[in-house]
Amino acid sequence: MRRITISRNNDPFSGCNRFSCFCIFFSLLFIASCSAPKEKPKPKPPVPVMVATAVQKTVPVQLRVIGSVEAYNTVSIKAQIGGMLDKVHFSEGQDVKKGQLLFTVDTPPFDAALRQARAFLARDSAQERYAREQARRYGELFRDGIVTRDQYDQLSANAEALGEAVRADRAALNNAEIELGYCFIRSPLDGRTGNLLVQRGNLVKANDAPVLVTINQVNPIYVTFSIPEKQLADIKKYMSAGKLKVEALIPNTAGPGELGWISFLDNAVDAATGTIKIKGTFANKGRRLWPGQFVNVVLNLTTLPDVVVVPSQAVQTGQTGEYLFVVKADRSVESRSIVTGELYRGETVVKNGLSPGETVVTDGQLQLVSGSRVGIKTGKAVQKVIRP
Repeated sequence: MRRITISRNNDPFSGCNRFSCFCIFFSLLFIASCSAPKEKPKPKPPVPVMVATAVQKTVPVQLRVIGSVEAYNTVSIKAQIGGMLDKVHFSEGQDVKKGQLLFTVDTPPFDAALRQARAFLARDSAQERYAREQARRYGELFRDGIVTRDQYDQLSANAEALGEAVRADRAALNNAEIELGYCFIRSPLDGRTGNLLVQRGNLVKANDAPVLVTINQVNPIYVTFSIPEKQLADIKKYMSAGKLKVEALIPNTAGPGELGWISFLDNAVDAATGTIKIKGTFANKGRRLWPGQFVNVVLNLTTLPDVVVVPSQAVQTGQTGEYLFVVKADRSVESRSIVTGELYRGETVVKNGLSPGETVVTDGQLQLVSGSRVGIKTGKAVQKVIRP
């Protein structure tokens, strides 16, 4: 009988053959997976933004500071004589004209002094005339040798003394008239009265405190403000070319501001603050400016013709400087570096890097990078991206 022997090496699933089969199996799976079609990624939705168009126009160069209103003239009214305040001829807060009667001080004592001065003048004038006539007659007698020279000289001296007395009486009369005039206190200017500090019936003294009333001239009026020392050269430059216009804007008040011109530039820079004081004069016909009031001052230096401007919120600041996002025709954005200039009413002058008519992003920049696609917000709706 014949014996049949089976070798293990002939087993197809044993040893290396088995490992090779596994490798072939997984290779086929990998090839199958690679050959399967890939799913395309979904495009990112457009970034909603708000935009504006760069325009070209003339822009004024301005300085904006805070100023305070001052009266054009301020007068503190005091009595120049002593006496009882007899009458007050105005109401507190009333507008008064130059020369208008404000107060009357009790006049009888000064009337009496005036009458006395007139009497003294009349008496001494009569005595002077008699003494001079006596001296004239004694002069003729002295030339005829009838009287002595001593008698003539004595009469001449008496006449001269009485002449000086008459001149003194005239001065006293003039002083009495002045003091009587001081009883009637008049306004030295057109202005507006303040609080009445001394009432009728009180005794007043010459140049005593408190003052009777203060009058402020408010037509015209000053607005005082200070600018940094570094702006002084520009101020002097533009002042040499003509009057500089200045505008005073009243806070929390609608409507245009008051217009005036620069009328005063201080002669020294304040070393403590590094600023220099300037005054603007305003006609103030509508009485909108009031002494002590704070206003926003806009000083117009010059104008820049035909410059490119964009809303200030479009300008961003990065590590390399200022930039903005420009919207291209395919609604993608480009980050562009720019050079800016003056600010004017919420707009910024772009000196370099932007052309008129280009569209810039004004809101939504935080979500943008160069190449991002955008949708333009119009109210609550967002326009779809227009693909090329």
